[in-house]
Amino acid sequence: MQRRLEAAAHAFIQGETGFDADFSTPAGEPALAAPDSISWRVFKNPLSLFVGGVAAVLLELAEPRVREGVWRNTAFRNDPLQRIRRTGLSAMMTVYGPRSRAEAMIARVRALHARVAGTTPAGLPYRADDPELLTWVHATASYGFLEAYCRYVDPLHEVARNRFYAEGASSAKLYGADRFPASQQELDILFVTMGDKLEASTVVFEFLDIVRRVRLLPPPLARVQELLVKAAISILPGWVRERLTLGDAWDLSRWQRRMIARGGALIDRIPLHAAPPAQACRRLGLAEDYLYARRR
Repeated sequence: MQRRLEAAAHAFIQGETGFDADFSTPAGEPALAAPDSISWRVFKNPLSLFVGGVAAVLLELAEPRVREGVWRNTAFRNDPLQRIRRTGLSAMMTVYGPRSRAEAMIARVRALHARVAGTTPAGLPYRADDPELLTWVHATASYGFLEAYCRYVDPLHEVARNRFYAEGASSAKLYGADRFPASQQELDILFVTMGDKLEASTVVFEFLDIVRRVRLLPPPLARVQELLVKAAISILPGWVRERLTLGDAWDLSRWQRRMIARGGALIDRIPLHAAPPAQACRRLGLAEDYLYARRR
């Protein structure tokens, strides 16, 4: 499994043209988050990143202005693998990349967002650089990644969960999400505030069809890709599932939940030397298995 995951990590990183995928240089340059952060711990697990990423996109697509901006102005429908690779590498650079390159990448993303604007079919105007929408996107991403890690890898206590959100506040503000929730309580308030704006859409099911049938995962995980999509739906708040009409057909059985959790815990103990977390550790003079050894 380690060899397959290593090969998949290498292919994932090298497959995005025009992206400087070497996280091991320049030597000694810190990242936006520290190596002992909860963020470095959570983002190293590829299984929970996939589950959390799908959950985050579902929450984003539930907001009509975000949905229109994402679905009509990105390559997801035509080339989902490229879009997922680009988004994943951006997340890796934000967490593990050297600060100078992370900030430069974020500046480029903000410049792209500044050019995206339009109107939803219902007549709602939107801008991709709207702080309210950026806050929703970044908050739901953090929610998805953290909930997936806690559900299917390692449950974190309240202090660690609050620390995770607090760690993400500085990078979220660099993206323009200046109202990013810095604690679990603030996130809960945001969900209440945004609740009435969320709605069902055929786009949600179009997205789910794509992530179920397109080969997005390496061989060790590809056979359970559809189950991982259901795992993503399982971590959505119950009222959001109802709003999006994601009913019982999307539930996991008890043995399926146990299987995914065992897989997530196993993968969390396998160092991937070609992946950004290990490269970032080398850049900072730490052992490649630092993030794995400290879990034992």
